[in-house]
Amino acid sequence: MTAPTPPFSRELDLLANGELGIVAQLVESSNIGFVLDATCGEEYGWAVYKPETGERPLHDFPPGLHAREEAAFLLSGYLGWRIVPPTVTRYDGPFGVGSLQWYVENDGMHYFPLLETRPDLHEQFRRMAVFDILTNNTDRKSGHVLLDADDHVWGIDHGLCFSAGPKLRTVIWDFAGEEIDGSLLAAVEPLMREVPDDVAALLDAEEVEALRRRASRLVRLPYFPHPRSHYHYPWPLI
Repeated sequence: MTAPTPPFSRELDLLANGELGIVAQLVESSNIGFVLDATCGEEYGWAVYKPETGERPLHDFPPGLHAREEAAFLLSGYLGWRIVPPTVTRYDGPFGVGSLQWYVENDGMHYFPLLETRPDLHEQFRRMAVFDILTNNTDRKSGHVLLDADDHVWGIDHGLCFSAGPKLRTVIWDFAGEEIDGSLLAAVEPLMREVPDDVAALLDAEEVEALRRRASRLVRLPYFPHPRSHYHYPWPLI
């Protein structure tokens, strides 16, 4: 399977319209998830399926994390950053409504070893760090950072994003104190005024306004933040 390539027409068509079959269950996932295959004519691919029925109850996020997964993909596309693999909501999945995200083939390397061995990827890591600040990502584990065969860095598992209250928890603190590159800020700046309709439709009004405020803060204070306590790290780290 080839890595997904913008504008993701093939991948999105397969995810939205393909016939789905179960390949395997994700046994180490905190919520119940599956790898599915999707077939549409001669087109074929794999996807990660996270049904709402498999979510464990959370006190700080309502059910329906699939909407946040899709919103993260749409926002990544709006910014032109290609961080999140193609993602859709399917209402006719094997276990009901849930997110369906294109499966990114990778060799199992994740953020920590890549940070140490691949300095050429650091600019992509900085971009992902800005994305996590913007989306208020509560769960950026090292294992949620994947590298494909084309040396493109992808971020997965965005179900715990977009909370209106500050909840940033990430392993990407290595650039703390650095000034954020102007090209990244230029992509973020339009969000100060308006959030794209397709993203806003998947969030509530308070979350949309909080996203605008985070964009404004990034533009006004263009520095990577420092962690203030151990609560700013996810667990487990990988």
